[in-house]
This record gives sequence, C-alpha cells and structure tokens, in this order.
Amino acid sequence: MEFFCYHRDRHGSLALREELREAHWSYMDGFAAVMIARGPTFAEDGETPTGSVHIVDLPDAATARAFAFDEPNYQAGAYRDVLLRRWRNTLGRTMWDFPGGRTGGNRYLVLGLGTGPAADLAVPSGRQELIAYGPLLSDDGRTWLGTAALVRAADPDEARAVLTAERYAEIEVHDWTFGGRPS
Repeated sequence: MEFFCYHRDRHGSLALREELREAHWSYMDGFAAVMIARGPTFAEDGETPTGSVHIVDLPDAATARAFAFDEPNYQAGAYRDVLLRRWRNTLGRTMWDFPGGRTGGNRYLVLGLGTGPAADLAVPSGRQELIAYGPLLSDDGRTWLGTAALVRAADPDEARAVLTAERYAEIEVHDWTFGGRPS
C-alpha cells in the first residue's frame, strides 16, 4: 500500500530541525527500499523549510502511522501536524526514475484537497514534468480525498495547472526539492 505523508513544520522549529537532521536522515535510511519520493518544502524565500514530504510503500495503515509518528522531528515537536493518506502511484515509478533528473528547474508539491466526486484520477496527458502523481484516498482506499503531485514547472501557477481547479476545495502549491542525504 502506498502512502502520502506530509509533515508541516511548527513555526520557529528550524533550529530543532537542523539539530535533528542526522537523526531524520538515519530514520529515513531505514525506509530507503520502500521510498517512492521524499523531500522538503520551502517558504517563498526558497530557503526556509516549511515541511517534509514522504511517499512510501508500506504493508498496512498501522505501519504507515508508525512511520509518520515515530519520525524524530515529529517526536521532538518540530512538526505542527501530519497529513497521512493512502495514495496511488499512477506513474508507477519513484522520483529517482524521473527522466528530468534531480536538478534543474523549479519543483513543487501540488496538493489538491478534494470535494465532491473524484477528479484527476488519470495522469494528465502532455505532462512529462510530473515527478510523482496520484490520488489521496481514505484509509480503506475507496474514497477519493484529493490529489498530490510533485512537478517541475516554470512557476507555482504552472504547477497548480496540473489539477482541475474547480474540482477542489483548496489547492496548495509549495516549493519542493528532492530530499535525502547530500551526495
């Protein structure tokens, strides 16, 4: 089962996140074999972290909850909240398989919080800049709750356009970058 996990930073937690960087990376190293995508989100300045995205393939919801809530930054109070949802990897690949590579261009997390009937279930045509894409689902995987995408785009508006705006209660766009230990 694939899960989308977005830890949102608590205001003023940057020093704590920096202190826990190695603990976070070590924790995530334990999930390397099941990681589909990962990386931090940033404020408009492009430097201040605002959260951390992890998309993982885990055996069940209990394992996913343990993954999200045992994470060192969460345990230490660096995060204000966690969005954890079932997810479906409609691209069928990891971020490391993205043909566009790890660098070059602006990258974004696009998070559409759904309302009403399901939307954007299929991969949009002509979107070679998608790094990860899929629906957010209820715990049982039956009900559509939104869509999450990682995309390379010229700007936030272009990134937002991967979703059908009128089908969502809200669409968030966050600066995002490939995560993991520096090479």
